[in-house]
Amino acid sequence: MKKVAIMMGSDSDWPVVQGACAQLKEWGVPYEARIMSAHRTPAQAAEFAGSARKNGFGVIICAAGMAAHLAGAAAANTTLPVIGIPMRGGALDGLDALLSTVQMPSGIPVAAVALNGAKNAAILAVQILAVSDEALAARLDAARRDMAAQIAEKDARLQAELDG
Repeated sequence: MKKVAIMMGSDSDWPVVQGACAQLKEWGVPYEARIMSAHRTPAQAAEFAGSARKNGFGVIICAAGMAAHLAGAAAANTTLPVIGIPMRGGALDGLDALLSTVQMPSGIPVAAVALNGAKNAAILAVQILAVSDEALAARLDAARRDMAAQIAEKDARLQAELDG
């Protein structure tokens, strides 16, 4: 199975990014988490992203706030799928990070999740890896069925309460 690379612009992103790591662990997907800055360690970040495919990675998740150039910088150095997690904070409470993540130039796409959306970033990474992993795809299908069953149960309880 391919691994997921997780790049954080700062250690302050770690409390949110732990949610992605927990999800990947729950799915049994190997990952590696690193702190690298698009601005303070640009050569290291570019090298990591540029060599990610040969190092066994299949997806890169990048978490960064404010200018949030990390996902774009990673995407500029690899053809692997890159998922950006815009982080809350700063003067605009994350809106600047969201816009920096989604407003990429043509030809260098970055997928984006919600502000602090680490869990969805991990699930999206799992879905990407499942394109070539039938066992992982089957687990995703089962998880979706379980979610639907949970909602049906909650609706049944609500209907019983309304009827009672």
